[in-house]
Amino acid sequence: MRPVPRVAALMAVAGAAALVLGACSSSTTSTSSTSKLKPSQIPKLSATSFNLSFSAMTALKILASHGTGNIAAILPDTVSSTRYVEFDAPYLKESFEKAGLKSSQFVIQNALGSDATEFSDAQADIAKGAKVLIMDPLDSGVGARIETYAKSKNVPVIDYDRLTLGGTRKYYDSFNNVYVGTLLGQGLVSCIGTWHVKKPQVVVMRGAPTDNNATLFADGYDAVLAPYFKNKTYTDIANPAGTWDPPTALSEFEAVYTKHPNLNAVLMPNDENGAPIIHFLQTKKVAPMTIPITGQDATLTGLQNVISGYQCGTVYKPIYLEAQAAVALAMYLRAGITPPASLVNGQVKDVTTGVEVPSILLTPEWVTPQLVASTVIKDGFVPASQLCAGKFAADCTKYGISG
Repeated sequence: MRPVPRVAALMAVAGAAALVLGACSSSTTSTSSTSKLKPSQIPKLSATSFNLSFSAMTALKILASHGTGNIAAILPDTVSSTRYVEFDAPYLKESFEKAGLKSSQFVIQNALGSDATEFSDAQADIAKGAKVLIMDPLDSGVGARIETYAKSKNVPVIDYDRLTLGGTRKYYDSFNNVYVGTLLGQGLVSCIGTWHVKKPQVVVMRGAPTDNNATLFADGYDAVLAPYFKNKTYTDIANPAGTWDPPTALSEFEAVYTKHPNLNAVLMPNDENGAPIIHFLQTKKVAPMTIPITGQDATLTGLQNVISGYQCGTVYKPIYLEAQAAVALAMYLRAGITPPASLVNGQVKDVTTGVEVPSILLTPEWVTPQLVASTVIKDGFVPASQLCAGKFAADCTKYGISG
């Protein structure tokens, strides 16, 4: 099991202007050779090449020695999910290093929720020699600005985890987000059945309207839930956005609860947004396995809600796969090589421009209490010692979770 940075790491950076794990220097472009690689020398990675050992990344060392300039990665915040500090940043760092880049040839930053910071970081990175940007845009507005600016400097952008709408000159690296939505919808249907929910009164919280991922999630779960709403097996009672902000999600949910106190199922696309809602329902004396709520990201709090019977499951996206895929793609682009079709294995439509964006689409997993041990614990995504602390020890025993 790989060691995983603890939650304390999040607190350590919460007040910092950026999380920098490498130095992006204008004086250091590369010590690489300018000779061209023969086709037989170019590594042929695919979207399924990556694993928890990061072994596939070593095949890219030949690209490191033939590319020039730096690679910059900009993560969005530390609030919408703890993942960016606990997982994305260290996984990206490990991927860069195992791919053969020196610490002076990459930088990893966090915009801390500021559009202005994310844009200025991108400008500064390009000025200092970045030849590829890996960017998780806070929203489509800043994402499009960054992509437009990068295009003017002939720098390709990899949209990491969420797709910018309306931008140009980009690739997309994420999990198959329509399938994420399918898993959310199927998970809710399964829980409604196994938890014996009568006459389901469903709240569907759709996430930030400015985030194309929320649209893709909805494409997936709408297709699952639509037949149940159409034949009136379920009632669709409200669709608040919730954005990706837990206090906003709670406020909107409380308003729905006041109007519809008989609600008894919630399609929630995010663990962190669901957590305060679950706490609210607990204050109303709602018992476990009564009101199923879905989630995504397999956060510590989300998983504790899953094993204790207040959340029916969570979509687990092994971030180590996403980080390696982004860095692999960036390594090809930095070396001026068209990435193989086996790596860029799909396309996602930018609904603003109508352009099909070349994409790496990875496969997420639906995690129920019975699957926690064989997925997130096995991968070291959440330490069992944290998950099973205090009142959750009995739940871990019940589901065979240890480590």
